[in-house]
Amino acid sequence: MGKQYQTLTQHDKEFIKKQKLFFIASCSNHEVNLSPRGYESLYIQDEKTLYMIDYLGSGNRTARDISENGELTLMFTAFEGKPKILRCFCKGQCIEKEQEEFKKISKFFQQNMKGIRHIFKFNIYALESSCGMGVPLMKYEQDRNEVIDYALDMAEKGKFDTYHNEHKVPPNLHNI
Repeated sequence: MGKQYQTLTQHDKEFIKKQKLFFIASCSNHEVNLSPRGYESLYIQDEKTLYMIDYLGSGNRTARDISENGELTLMFTAFEGKPKILRCFCKGQCIEKEQEEFKKISKFFQQNMKGIRHIFKFNIYALESSCGMGVPLMKYEQDRNEVIDYALDMAEKGKFDTYHNEHKVPPNLHNI
């Protein structure tokens, strides 16, 4: 049986840290966006705040939806061990590389920040956990590094900013 509550518990934080894969769904006045992400891109600040680094990629829908004051849901699912699903319902903020806050927050991550186009801040307003008994057991093999390698290669070749600016959300839409 599922339950709803307002803040991450210590158990929730530990559960999130164990997951190799999570999903982010966002929407505004467009199609619903749903993307898989690896854990290495997430930092838990406290019981109501998460940060996620966003690598250069083919789309920029999460930033678009955040800029249009859209809603976000992060979903963590146990594919190994005890079944569980955890959903974090959030409002987001897009933090650009030029902002001072980007420099402060980037220290929380171990990754090379040259290949990052944004840091997303997720302000959790509700959580929901459910049993997850219908989720199959799956074995983790390894991370894929192609997106990271691509973004770093673009940065090293001096093409990162050009590509990012072509897919950038207008600056006046970033504030919530």
